[in-house]
Amino acid sequence: MDIALIIFLVFGLFIFFSSFFTVKQQTSVIIERFGKFTSVRNSGLHLKIPLIDRIAGRVNLKIQQLDVIIETKTKDNVFVKMKVSVQFKVIQDKVYDAFYKLEYPHDQITAYVFDVVRAEVPKLKLDDVFERKDDIAIAVKRELNEAMTTYGYDIINTLVTDIDPDIQVKNAMNRINAADREKTAAEFEGESTRIRIVAKAKAEAESKRLQGQGIADQRREIARGLVESVEVLNRVGINSQEASALIVVTQHYDTLQAIGADANSNLILLPNSPQAGSDMLNNMVASFSASNQVGEMMKRNYKKVKPKIEEENPETKTPEEEV
Repeated sequence: MDIALIIFLVFGLFIFFSSFFTVKQQTSVIIERFGKFTSVRNSGLHLKIPLIDRIAGRVNLKIQQLDVIIETKTKDNVFVKMKVSVQFKVIQDKVYDAFYKLEYPHDQITAYVFDVVRAEVPKLKLDDVFERKDDIAIAVKRELNEAMTTYGYDIINTLVTDIDPDIQVKNAMNRINAADREKTAAEFEGESTRIRIVAKAKAEAESKRLQGQGIADQRREIARGLVESVEVLNRVGINSQEASALIVVTQHYDTLQAIGADANSNLILLPNSPQAGSDMLNNMVASFSASNQVGEMMKRNYKKVKPKIEEENPETKTPEEEV
């Protein structure tokens, strides 16, 4: 008798506790009675008829993510692997549809993603696929929303998270990019070299101009000094030829003294004899005289042939007329 009572009490407690169940937050429970849908229970503590009502299943109301990897080809016949992430959830008011109308919702979503991506990507070239990935994601979301809302699912967002072309295509793209950057670098280097050359040429031109100006100023001052020296010597009774000889000899010995002052000098002054100054002066005077004689002779000869030239070529302009 005691054993039967214990069994009855245990059975009663089992029936009592099986009448109560709890539902977690963001979860819905489907209750069936003899295999027929009865109700949907949301989060909290609930009561059901033991041995008659049963929990047919639990539906997760949280946002879920499904990653779909698709291989397709572009308009320019490049095969790419794309990863599309679909974020979705069950609509709370349509838990019945989500539980009873679809047995494998992930497979259904995957099929729609494959269909849309393989319809959109072949219309685009590889570069356009990278640039318009958001358009592909929007097209996938629009198609999924139209199809999955009927089954109680809401598509929150779709993202194209990865586009992976064939390894050979990626290497070729990298080589093209590298070559383009090298070309740009070469253009900049060439421009830099040109700027340096132009700047150097301008600097050299300015240097030569200043150097020439300095030489001209130097020669002008030397000439002025010589004139003043000759005038001073003339005032003390020395004529111009003697003054010139004295100046030449003085400069000659000044040059010899400057050369001798430097122990490491390799300069040799020719001629370097004591009479070198007077010889140079005589040679210069003789050359000036010879030049004047040649010029006078050319003028006399020209005067003789001028009438004949004017007679033969009356329109010809003579050098004197030009002058």
